[in-house]
Amino acid sequence: MPDISVSVIIACGGNSTRMEGINKQLAEICGIPVVIRSMLAFDGIDEVSEIIAAAREEDIPEIERLAKEYNVTKFAKAVSGGETRQQSVFNAFMQTDKATRYIAVHDGARPLVSAEHIKKCIKDASVFGGAILGVPVKDTLKVVNGGLITDTPDRRSLYIAQTPQIFRRDLFVKGINFAKDHDLDFTDDCQLAEAVGVKVCVSPSDYINIKITTQEDLDIAEAFLKRRNG
Repeated sequence: MPDISVSVIIACGGNSTRMEGINKQLAEICGIPVVIRSMLAFDGIDEVSEIIAAAREEDIPEIERLAKEYNVTKFAKAVSGGETRQQSVFNAFMQTDKATRYIAVHDGARPLVSAEHIKKCIKDASVFGGAILGVPVKDTLKVVNGGLITDTPDRRSLYIAQTPQIFRRDLFVKGINFAKDHDLDFTDDCQLAEAVGVKVCVSPSDYINIKITTQEDLDIAEAFLKRRNG
């Protein structure tokens, strides 16, 4: 693999609206906070040079304290997020080291991503300019309009997009500028690259790399982690 340096943005600025009052970033899985597990997944990757969290203003002191407590050695800082995910990522991107060649964006609420899959995603990004983790859709999906089914897409070509999503810095900047110029706000970072014509690679992931969205997801993640650790 060529010489690669990666700035990792941990997006953890959401309001946890479906968590029944629980802050999912700070909730613990087997004794370690979700956002810290997400950081630690990247901390041991050689290509990663820094980790920056985009968080709610009120969570920043606690995230910084926890990063120190759990010895996240590549943690650089936490910055205040924006009103949307894209704005939060932009805020964090502005604080990244301009010398790094790649930008990785990861959901703080995906604490079970594996080092093996992160490394493969970085490698694929170095070849294609952009790569994301993803898994094939298992279920049959329906397109619904007004409560009625209008289409059934072929699931063989459908994937669930996960994170990290990793891009060459210059392509990421090009995508950011395009979004700003056209007043666009995307729901995932891959759309920035797609919007400027990048053919993004999908690196194979697994179904354990779930996103913590509801209280039940915490229980599922803990069960996955216990199985992984034997």
